[in-house]
Amino acid sequence: MGIILLVIQCIPNNVTMSIRKFSSLRILRHENPLGLPSSRAPPQIPRMQRGLPQKRRIPDVKKVIVVSSAKGGVGKSTIAANLALAFARRGLRTGILDTDIFGPSIPTLFNISGEPRLSTNNQLIPLSNYGVKSMSMGYLVGEDAPVVWRGLMVMKALQQLLHEVEWGGLDLLVLDLPPGTGDVQLTISQQVEVDGAVIVSTPQTLSALDAIKGVNMFGKVNVPILGLIQNMSVFICPHCSESTHIFGSGPLEKKCRELNLPLLGDIPLDGRICEDADRGMPTVVADPKGVRAQAFGQIAQNIGELIGLDVK
Repeated sequence: MGIILLVIQCIPNNVTMSIRKFSSLRILRHENPLGLPSSRAPPQIPRMQRGLPQKRRIPDVKKVIVVSSAKGGVGKSTIAANLALAFARRGLRTGILDTDIFGPSIPTLFNISGEPRLSTNNQLIPLSNYGVKSMSMGYLVGEDAPVVWRGLMVMKALQQLLHEVEWGGLDLLVLDLPPGTGDVQLTISQQVEVDGAVIVSTPQTLSALDAIKGVNMFGKVNVPILGLIQNMSVFICPHCSESTHIFGSGPLEKKCRELNLPLLGDIPLDGRICEDADRGMPTVVADPKGVRAQAFGQIAQNIGELIGLDVK
């Protein structure tokens, strides 16, 4: 069953949705990707024979990292986009996969509109900008169209995005995860060989506590934790250059020390980072030699060293 069919079948009759069709292209067809049993009784057969998802590498991708946050509103997608661009500027073939089915951000961040084509193998072909390949649910539905789906359909669409995209050879794929520690995170950790997880948080205690929940979740599913990124760490006044820790300081660093996890870097609280993201030209592209872009570049280098990538 293809993505387009999922959209048509899962929207209630009283909800209208703008659907972009793959004109003159064949529809992707899938068997039951979750391997659900036909009877209510739990099958007493081995996992492989039940058809449950098996952890595997994404084809033609050398390394996969996930950028996650257990709390929304901490700037995770902006950081994921800038990290992908920082890797690309260092000569790595890089892609980014937006796994947020309900609120995709990558089309806006990369200033991409339109719909992907299908390859001769019936694989989705990523859209590219700024030297980074990308795929997102936002390319498959209208910009203002809500995705009104139940969990099972969300997981089917996610599986297609994970396994039915023709990346064409990547050194690194960045997975931008939705906030939280729910179905999407669990599905990815069970189905994909992930080389490491990066957790994004702001400095304040509430955000740090939620970030540790994310750390513990990935630990339970055996995904290596590469470290944490502290976003909006400090505000530097553009007039007097005085530094102010608007969201406080200390809790996240303390948690990193307690868990023996590296703090991969700090991203300052700077309105220009938000402005760059909103106009579809992330900071690493908008001001590649600036201090803010250098901060993203240093974090990318730290991550590359941890997963064995040659980051120049």
